Amino acid sequence: MSHAQALERTLQQILQPGRGILAADESTGTIAKRFASIQVENTEEHRRAYRDLLFSTPGMAQYVSGVILYEETLGQKSSTGEPFPTLLERLGTVPGIKVDKGTVPLTGGAAGELVTAGLDGLAERLATYKAQGARFAKWRAVIDIGPGVPTRACLLANAHALARYAGICQAAGVVPIVEPEVLMDGDHTLARCAEVTAETLHEVFHALHQQGVVLEHMLLKPNMVLSGATCAAQAGVAEVAAATLQVFRRVVPAAVPGIVFLSGGQSDDLATAHLNAINAHGRAPWVFSFSYGRALQAPALKAWAGKTAQLAAGQAAFLHRAKLNSAAAMGAYSTSQERSA
Repeated sequence: MSHAQALERTLQQILQPGRGILAADESTGTIAKRFASIQVENTEEHRRAYRDLLFSTPGMAQYVSGVILYEETLGQKSSTGEPFPTLLERLGTVPGIKVDKGTVPLTGGAAGELVTAGLDGLAERLATYKAQGARFAKWRAVIDIGPGVPTRACLLANAHALARYAGICQAAGVVPIVEPEVLMDGDHTLARCAEVTAETLHEVFHALHQQGVVLEHMLLKPNMVLSGATCAAQAGVAEVAAATLQVFRRVVPAAVPGIVFLSGGQSDDLATAHLNAINAHGRAPWVFSFSYGRALQAPALKAWAGKTAQLAAGQAAFLHRAKLNSAAAMGAYSTSQERSA
């Protein structure tokens, strides 16, 4: 099978109607914060057991077509001794891998601006990850909104890194998920978020073109256009959907097969409602689905609470959230479904 055929096969499987991606790629530091909220010690075994809870949930694959893994998780096994990538493939869910190395201060940018690291040795790491079963990858760039930011230097540096990463992935036969996240932190308006999101995506696609990335063989994982978290005027669900679609229609090429949204700090139900409104808004050239982390996992984490006796409760909570987002990916979600656990 050629690289192009492998990429198309992976994309077809991920973009099946009503299915989306579980982002289970939290770093050791990030998952420590999640565990602290339920008073669970952050050990390798607890991290393995929690991911095992999610991946072995009966019926998960009906709603989840792909899972983004952390490097540690890619090499771990289920309680039955089956490697996680093998387990996921057997269930019909595509294993993926987070490949960036986190953010570092951006030289030449404004104070506090960041650029994502991890290009050095990426081709070699991808070969290893692919041998372990990963078929797609993810790289996240972080764009902040505030007085004087983002700077053009920040947008250009992150767009270039995303494009280089995507090109390296495609050369290795791995589908790249390109994630430029405009953060919802701050008091900015919906209009300001739309402006920055459009500018960010414009630079990203310009860089992708310069690096020769095949748009048909990638996925975009963007933020929705939202009011800042502390903005006094919070946009409604319909406003968010309209603003998000307007930006994408202006700057995202129709050649991109799918857009899998990040939840970006939204509440569970609001992330679902926004996705549903975007899908119900009207025709668009892309498949719209989800690539949620906390917005899919939070109920499961709380229900499980690190207790073996509550594993089934954690799985039920996770499956219910996945089912709701599946409905939203088809524009068939209603708030009444939140109560039908």
